[in-house]
Amino acid sequence: MSAIELCRTAALGGHLEQCDSCGHQRPAYHSCRNRHCPKCQSLARAQWLQDRQAELLPTPYFHVVFTLPAEIAALAYQNKEVVYGILFRAVAETLRTIAADPKHLGAEIGFLAVLHSWGQNLLFHPHLHCVVPGGGISADGKRWIACRPKFFLPVRVLSCLFRRFFLDHLQDAFDQGQLQFFSSLERLRDRNAFLQYLAPLRKIKWVVYAKRPFGGPEQVLNYLGRYTHRVAISNNRLLDIDHGKVTFCWKDYRDHDRQKIMTLDADEFIRRFLLHVLPDGFQRIRHYGFLGHRHRQAKLTLCRQLLGVVLSLAGPASAQDKTDFRELYEQLTGKSLRECPVCHAGHMVAIAILPPSDRAPPFTTA
Repeated sequence: MSAIELCRTAALGGHLEQCDSCGHQRPAYHSCRNRHCPKCQSLARAQWLQDRQAELLPTPYFHVVFTLPAEIAALAYQNKEVVYGILFRAVAETLRTIAADPKHLGAEIGFLAVLHSWGQNLLFHPHLHCVVPGGGISADGKRWIACRPKFFLPVRVLSCLFRRFFLDHLQDAFDQGQLQFFSSLERLRDRNAFLQYLAPLRKIKWVVYAKRPFGGPEQVLNYLGRYTHRVAISNNRLLDIDHGKVTFCWKDYRDHDRQKIMTLDADEFIRRFLLHVLPDGFQRIRHYGFLGHRHRQAKLTLCRQLLGVVLSLAGPASAQDKTDFRELYEQLTGKSLRECPVCHAGHMVAIAILPPSDRAPPFTTA
């Protein structure tokens, strides 16, 4: 909270900028760089997207979402690191197992998964967004096997296997003493009570849904730009703060996606925001299959060969060859970080250093 409160204020220092045309001056204060800060994700997102752009394949991409039931969300709130880890593992095993089955696709797939823990109303709602190329590498590594047009994998089969994998891993975590229970869940410390709690969840339908495939690589990047580096709420959804109350807009998915207005006491708003702070060092974006970090370049090269893509003789771009982050930010957002906000003709140039004030406390950027 200290990081977000002091972000881009005089407390963190910065530099003074001046327009080289009209002479307009403005202070540009440093950001806190905390990954939970709504103001600090734009540049990180732009740089991350530049890396992902080079990995796109000329094939349809699908968006699959795995959601945890409310009963599991209650456990996750008290055991974030363990349950989030199980969620990633169960989803990865589900997608790779079903895709490898010759009855469905019979191929090794690759995908990235992004953890979200919030709904539009900021309440705790853990779910995983997956972006998956529509096909994969055959078992012998000699063919690209494409999925059916506009259909990736059967959602019903994914849901059942996901439920089984997740609950099995959760029970293993309990048996290994990795779970903690407090308050209303304290009774679940008893193994029989815990198994009784899980029993009904083995019979209900777990929500897994696949959206329509993206229209092309540009849509994939636009989607990733919106979802990968999001925090619980963005600044543009905040409408007002007055007399200790915060007003923001939200989309009610249960009411035909209607836009609505919600007003909360400031303490409740902050509480809901803090529900979504991740454990220190926890990676909320992960890659699997042929997009896994260990063999990514070799596997992507093979995918392009199998898809008939003409490979460039040039090697991967070096750090110096990459687009400057300010130019990339402008390409992605249409907003210039250099343009003078007054005359719109000149460019802002740093002319002085602004030291941080004594108010800035030490804090981590995790």
